[in-house]
Amino acid sequence: MNKPMIGVLPLYDSGKESYWMLPAYMKAIENEGGIPVMLPLTTDEDIIAALAGKFDGFLFTGGHDINPVLYGEKAEAVCGEWCDERDRMEKLLFDQIVELDKPAFGICRGLQLFNVLCGGTLYQDIPSQMNADITVSHKQKPPYAEPAHSVHIHTGTLLHHILQTDQIDVNSYHHQGIKALPAGLTAAAAAEDGMVEAVSLQDKRFILAVQWHPEFSYGADSNSRKLFSAFVNACIPTN
Repeated sequence: MNKPMIGVLPLYDSGKESYWMLPAYMKAIENEGGIPVMLPLTTDEDIIAALAGKFDGFLFTGGHDINPVLYGEKAEAVCGEWCDERDRMEKLLFDQIVELDKPAFGICRGLQLFNVLCGGTLYQDIPSQMNADITVSHKQKPPYAEPAHSVHIHTGTLLHHILQTDQIDVNSYHHQGIKALPAGLTAAAAAEDGMVEAVSLQDKRFILAVQWHPEFSYGADSNSRKLFSAFVNACIPTN
């Protein structure tokens, strides 16, 4: 079997001016038969086009908040730090991925990014901006492999096809989330408070994102393994 080469979007530490990576992202891809490679952080359009053409799939990792200007809002005090270079790179790369119909898997920030780039909006801070009748813990304390709440999986979606179940328990570590879902993105799962927890892009072979962190629970949770397995398999070259 040809092992797919999968580009992993880098994390950025502004204080240290360094690119870095959580091993769990890489190990999960490697264990499922892929070859993970951390990408450079760049806004050079020629480099990004070359990356889009070279790799068989892409993992959009967690990390910074997203600059609210990208979804037409002014940053509130509750919004966290963002990285304009990362926002710009990931927008350029995502556009190429959609055009080339390459597989992409988004985690946490990845889901929020897909939503924004497709025309949706975000809660800049869930606790202070989202009004819900049911309280759900979206930002748990360690250990992060433990489940924090349940999500309902919508039937007929790519996520339901992968997991083959209507409900799962997930971990949760985020303070931003989807406020308005754009046309074209399908909501694939929701928490009890109504928060969208997974999305997929219609008419593409594999563009899927989840709000939780399957990389943290990969070693102990079969559903997390199913997600990475489906992603890596979708990236296997066909020729």
